[in-house]
Amino acid sequence: MSIIDKIFKLLYLTSRQNLIYKIYEKHLTSQINQFPFPQHIGIILDGNRRWSKIMDIDKAKGHQMGADIAEDLLNWIYDLGIRITTVYVLSNENLSRETNELENIYSLLEDKLIGLYNDKRIHEKQIRVKSIGEFNILPKRLQDILRKLETRTEKYENMYLNIAIAYGGQKELIDAIRKIAMLAKENKIGIDDIDEKVIEANLYTAHLPQAEPDLILRTSGEKRLSGFLLWQSAYSELIFVDIFWPEFRKIDLMRAIRTFQKRARRYGK
Repeated sequence: MSIIDKIFKLLYLTSRQNLIYKIYEKHLTSQINQFPFPQHIGIILDGNRRWSKIMDIDKAKGHQMGADIAEDLLNWIYDLGIRITTVYVLSNENLSRETNELENIYSLLEDKLIGLYNDKRIHEKQIRVKSIGEFNILPKRLQDILRKLETRTEKYENMYLNIAIAYGGQKELIDAIRKIAMLAKENKIGIDDIDEKVIEANLYTAHLPQAEPDLILRTSGEKRLSGFLLWQSAYSELIFVDIFWPEFRKIDLMRAIRTFQKRARRYGK
């Protein structure tokens, strides 16, 4: 077989795979459109480093691929019309990684956030973008672009995109407790006034119309939340998939939604 023949065979196989993917995506769309969608989805983006190790490539390339998939995720969210999405990008524990790796992650984040700032769909669809986490310990350049994004979109109420970066669920609860303690110290509330609503009003997610995720999805096969939205996830449906984040596809998100739709939510009743 000549080189030209091999090229055409590869193109044929690729196009056939794309056709099968499109047919399956259309099938999934028809299925999930029959039932209510989750209003709030939380996604733990996990597995960039392990994927790069398996693929025998540099960790930086794994993070680059993961960042590109995260950008694709926003397109899928736009298409599906998910109202609230919270993505767990970087935990506060992750900040102890090697300087070179962190710098690479920060650079990727900066590039993607600048792209998001200039994305017309953010304004066409009225999407509020907000970071949740220890904002003040991020590099200044990341603080600057996040602040610009938040300021430019702070009045939008149609959709919400939360970026959990330098985030930890325990730290969020500590910060909420400190805020409430200060309110009590200043006699703005009494001890008996402290209830679920007061706590929720002092969490990082207080700006959301629905802080509790209906569905939390984690990639890479790990079956734990790793501190993600500890208070808010009390009755979230949890879905763990074995694929690494750089391999994640739109059909994987749609299948997670289909699984969610099949579950009976009882809220402890």
